[in-house]
Amino acid sequence: MNSTKAGKPGGLSDRTSDIILVVLCLIIMLIVAYPLYYVLIASVSNPYDVYAGKTFILPSQFTMDGYKAVFSDNSILIGYANSLKYTLIGTIFSVAMLYLTAYPLSVKELPGRKWISIFFIITMYFSGGLIPTYLVVKQTGLINNMWALFLPGGVAVGNMIIMRNYFENSIPKEMVEAAEIDGASKWKTFLNVIIPLSKPIMAVMVVFSMVAYWNDWFTALIYLTGQDKAPLPLILRNILIKSSASAAQASTISGGYAELNKLTEMIKFGSIIVAAAPMLIIYPFVQKYFEKGMMAGAVKG
Repeated sequence: MNSTKAGKPGGLSDRTSDIILVVLCLIIMLIVAYPLYYVLIASVSNPYDVYAGKTFILPSQFTMDGYKAVFSDNSILIGYANSLKYTLIGTIFSVAMLYLTAYPLSVKELPGRKWISIFFIITMYFSGGLIPTYLVVKQTGLINNMWALFLPGGVAVGNMIIMRNYFENSIPKEMVEAAEIDGASKWKTFLNVIIPLSKPIMAVMVVFSMVAYWNDWFTALIYLTGQDKAPLPLILRNILIKSSASAAQASTISGGYAELNKLTEMIKFGSIIVAAAPMLIIYPFVQKYFEKGMMAGAVKG
């Protein structure tokens, strides 16, 4: 019997199963992608039409007023520059810290490996809280310093565990042993063997770190002062707050509130697209490494 037609006994044929899987994937893709698409078309539509349900597939009363209002603020370019700087430095720092913690913990001969791992895991569930952390940052002189964005959370424990599993399960121990037999030191083995073989998981950690630092505004709100050091998400938040306050003040003026409230809603949708666009542009270039690294970093039985 032709296996491509019969499939499993009493079950669906392979072709039917493939069609069902493709349809399910398309449905899931639409469910995931449509909210972002909706925000995109809402950002160039009349907000009253959006809330009236007239905007579903195509923009309604196309307008770029929301984007004009967002980019009319000169601090936007400063925010982009700051976010790019913080994301670049933070990603390099975080990935370096992940390597320096995950790889040693993947070596079973490391003394105290179990207790060090437990110490890291405890920090996933318990922390000092916002006020004690702020006091520590203040006492170390990091207030209004960009390193306050990186040092307090320098090691993402969840990501570190994924990398440790990758080192344990996906890098052949024979290659490490061969390098050591050839006379390579621990550092030389790490630099010339471990890092080149771990590019897939490195891509995953780079994406995770980039997204985290690009979207982070609360840490900057707590530790940084002044518009000149604010990242893009914080500046967009401030623009939205100012427009909302202006709309509230205009409520006493006939017709003023409606127009300013309309502009505020357009700014809200436009800000989401402005903030998300860089990550959406970068992600397709690292997607294949991302998928490979996630599978390789999974726990294997």
